[in-house]
Amino acid sequence: MTVAENKVTMGFEAEVKQLLHLMIHSLYSNKEIFLRELISNASDAADKLRFNALSDDALYEGDPNLKIRIEFDKAARTITLTDNGIGMTRDEVRENIGTIARSGTKQFFEALTGDQAKDSQLIGQFGVGFYSSFIVADKVVLETRKAGTTHDHGVRWESAGEGDYTLESCDLPQHGTRITLHLREGEDEFLDGWKLRGIIRKFSDHISLPIEMLKEHYGEPKEGEEPPAPEWETVNSASALWAKNRDEISDEQYEEFYKHVSHDFQPSLARVHSRVEGTNEYTMLLYLPSNAPFDLWDRESKHGVRLYVRKVFITEEADKLMPRYLRFVRGVIDSDSLPLNVSREILQENALLEKIRSGAVKKVLGLLEDLVKNEPEKYAAFWKEFGQAFKEGPIEDFKNKDRIAKLLRFSSTHNDTDEQNVSLDDYIGRMKEGQDKIYYITAESYAAAKNSPHLEIFRKKGLEVLLMHERVDDWLVGYLTEYEGKSLQSIAKGDLDLGTLEDETDKQHKEEATKELQPLIDRIKNVLGDKVSEVKISARLTDSPACLVSDNFGMSRTMERIMKSAGQDIPTSKPVFELNPDHPLVIKLKAESDDTRFGDLTHILYDQAVLGEGAQLDDPAEFVRRLNGLLQNVMA
Repeated sequence: MTVAENKVTMGFEAEVKQLLHLMIHSLYSNKEIFLRELISNASDAADKLRFNALSDDALYEGDPNLKIRIEFDKAARTITLTDNGIGMTRDEVRENIGTIARSGTKQFFEALTGDQAKDSQLIGQFGVGFYSSFIVADKVVLETRKAGTTHDHGVRWESAGEGDYTLESCDLPQHGTRITLHLREGEDEFLDGWKLRGIIRKFSDHISLPIEMLKEHYGEPKEGEEPPAPEWETVNSASALWAKNRDEISDEQYEEFYKHVSHDFQPSLARVHSRVEGTNEYTMLLYLPSNAPFDLWDRESKHGVRLYVRKVFITEEADKLMPRYLRFVRGVIDSDSLPLNVSREILQENALLEKIRSGAVKKVLGLLEDLVKNEPEKYAAFWKEFGQAFKEGPIEDFKNKDRIAKLLRFSSTHNDTDEQNVSLDDYIGRMKEGQDKIYYITAESYAAAKNSPHLEIFRKKGLEVLLMHERVDDWLVGYLTEYEGKSLQSIAKGDLDLGTLEDETDKQHKEEATKELQPLIDRIKNVLGDKVSEVKISARLTDSPACLVSDNFGMSRTMERIMKSAGQDIPTSKPVFELNPDHPLVIKLKAESDDTRFGDLTHILYDQAVLGEGAQLDDPAEFVRRLNGLLQNVMA
């Protein structure tokens, strides 16, 4: 088959067309970023080749000196970027350039706001930095060959960014990728060596492989002198940033490196740069992002902290160096102690790597503790973005459970706001004399937690309750059962036990009401049948007529609903139905002699208790029918 016969024209996916439209209309507020994105991709390609060559050095094809070269041609109005990294096959070009990664497509377009400044931050995160070429170019040509394939396996991709692209085979003597940008009118500022060098030093100085440009000579050669031969020179420092001493690195360099490893256009929130020496030597440079990445809740996400062995990239798989609850951390760890030929299989069981991971976790927790102590506003910003993920910590990391618990934040009845700014230490510091428990309630929303009838006795007695209204909270309290010797107690489970805080008068009143209302209790139990496990007089309620309470050692009703909504087949629990003996509705119910009316009133009270905890009724239509019947009697 001839090269010409291999040439095909293909249409971009609809999502790519939409993205190209955004790019062409200057989504980026800073056009220079296109060069950073292309250099970053080339650097990643070199890292991949280095790793694969550990087991097959023939992939270098005789040249292990990996580099990036940038040229410009004023006459042709082109910029060309070439790397001798891993390269791509024809199928990989079609998959990586013709489409946007399936897992990110939907989230990407849902995240777009229409605000150019905000939207520009998303491009790198979604791995579509290549398309930034079309900010400055009206035609882009990509030529690539996968390392280890023969010359005739080259691929040429070309597009004007208008909905389609061509793909054809070509002969390429050099493995790697060459991208040629044909600049748009008005973009001639990038056809200047001084300008390009400035962009490289500004955005990509930290790249650890050489970025080369042809040396420029100014002025005409003297008569009789030969023009100087072309000579490549390295523009960037070409050394691993993390290997330098901290006092040699500026804040700007730290931030540009963060953008490189995270593909985040926003500055980082905080960082830690540390070297560990001894039998297990390694360097770590870790960052906390300012904003949650789009794939924070994607279980398949592979992005995390990059592992290097003596500056050779090994892997970026998220679970190798950070536990799931710290999956948002970005950066690099470079080990001098791991074997250079380490495989991904060896990584699973390597004891040295486990020590590195443990040390990295401690450094991140230490960084967070430092923010709490010295920069509380930064910690508040961190919690707003990553608090839900961080709450997985006590579940996943038993060894550091106490340190993590000290960093947790919750809403509380103390300040009556949905802002999560109450620590467990704050709570303990405000506990009443004689109080030995940390009281909390879980719900599916802040409003449901704040307005729960279970809070009534606690508000009356001035006892603070933590308002837990995120899905992870129910799992969290299953593992975090005590803190600083104080047990955590749900106010919606089991018998209410206020210990020494319980008023003897209230206790006696409950006992007397139970005896007096026993016929009513039996009658209600007979009506509700197996909907409830028990009917009893409540010590929790002061304003509401009734509430539902879960078994002390069983699953909470909130957790039960979450599990069912996730498709889990779990049996429906039978709650305890508690009554307020002093409420007018309960007093009237006691006096009701009509069995039909008594049944309707009982079911309405029960359904109101279900609604009061933020749940949905099994039969809303039946609730409306009963309520309308009672209203008709009242209005008759």
